[in-house]
Amino acid sequence: MFRKEIRSNIEIQASPEAVWKALTDFESFREWNAFMRPVVGKALEDAKLRVQIRPPGGRAMAFRPTVTKVVQNRELRWLGRLWIPGLLDGEHIFEIEPMGPDRVRFVQREVFTGLLVPLMAKGIDEQTLPGFGEMNRALKERVETGGEGSAGK
Repeated sequence: MFRKEIRSNIEIQASPEAVWKALTDFESFREWNAFMRPVVGKALEDAKLRVQIRPPGGRAMAFRPTVTKVVQNRELRWLGRLWIPGLLDGEHIFEIEPMGPDRVRFVQREVFTGLLVPLMAKGIDEQTLPGFGEMNRALKERVETGGEGSAGK
């Protein structure tokens, strides 16, 4: 089984609760998240989502992942598949790591597994990973500058 993991993180001057609120308010993604929109559904375990990603310089791709883990203010995971299990599966993981009062490290990563990983590796590195960075910076700006997810900042 082929495997590839990508990861991007950023420090955000905000509480875990404020970051979580912005991250799980999928309806507001249209306002600030150029990489991942729309996301339709709820951040609840076993919920089905509709997700469209728009990698910088790449084509938009739609997925119907299932939420696999929800730890409020800490972690959100979903698993998406391309057509059939084992062809190209992607576990998307968002982690919020407290670093002090009103300071967190936001980690976005994805673990790809399946037969198509070697064929998709270049596109993952050149398009998907930059999209993670773009989304992380937009989330930071939204939370730190008083967007809806800022919890009163």
